[in-house]
Amino acid sequence: MTATTTAPVAAPSVRTDNREPSARLRAWATRAPLLPALIFMIVVTQLPFVATLVISFFDWNSLYPDARHFTGVDNYRQVLTDTDLRNSVWTTILLTVTVVLVSLVLGLVLALLLDRRFKGRGVVRTLLIAPFLVVPVAAALLWKHVLYNPEYGLLNGLLHYVGGPQPDWISGTPLLAVEASLVWQWTPFMMLIILAGLQSRDPQQIEAAKVDGASDWQIFRHLTLPHLRRYLELGALLGSIYIVQNFDAVFTITSGGLGTANLPYTVYQSFYQAHENGLASAAGVLVVIGSIIIATFALRVVSSLFREEVNRG
Repeated sequence: MTATTTAPVAAPSVRTDNREPSARLRAWATRAPLLPALIFMIVVTQLPFVATLVISFFDWNSLYPDARHFTGVDNYRQVLTDTDLRNSVWTTILLTVTVVLVSLVLGLVLALLLDRRFKGRGVVRTLLIAPFLVVPVAAALLWKHVLYNPEYGLLNGLLHYVGGPQPDWISGTPLLAVEASLVWQWTPFMMLIILAGLQSRDPQQIEAAKVDGASDWQIFRHLTLPHLRRYLELGALLGSIYIVQNFDAVFTITSGGLGTANLPYTVYQSFYQAHENGLASAAGVLVVIGSIIIATFALRVVSSLFREEVNRG
């Protein structure tokens, strides 16, 4: 008996060098439709910001273009030490904190009301969302002329009807006048975010708490409010991003006078009225940096909300 040996069959050689280029081509083919949008975003947003950053290091007055020279961080030092600019920074902080907190509280109250079932809830919800859909300049003009005007405004008309005083709202309480218009416009935004959080609650937990004899206040304090914490943070951060950069209400209602000039309005004054391009660019860069810091926290909150939804599903 003779033993037969079979030679091992050589495995076919796999040519990965041809597949790798094809995989790269497929990857680039899927990314190619996004390239025009990416290029457009870089040209429209990043290049102007780089130019603004460069100009912020120069003493550059557009009325005397030949006298411009490099000054380093002097413009930033002036923004942080000049009395008027420092006051505008404080006004920006005060305006942002007040509007965000009041809008959050009112939005929470309205969201709790809309979370209940009642006849005509859809109509009420649409009416409450309407202020957020109004163009910011139109909303500011509405408050300035329809409500605040001391001669024909609605507020003074109501006070006259009950025999009350006839104050000049903008001259008497200028910052409060700006804050009220922004609160009116941003409360619906906060309401929508909080309402989404209310409707994402686990109904079984609520029913179990009611069976155990918990009151509505105890359910709100121990179940609803902890659940809404992320949504409240998200609303506060997104609202802060906008209100820090708000220009429309200040420009339209008070024209930056009577102590209402915030940092964006100060940038406008420095650039278009004083023609100080370097100083205005430095103030603008500080506004962008503040917005980026707030946006970073907002993105973290959004990602944590997405992770919670994924884990829940």
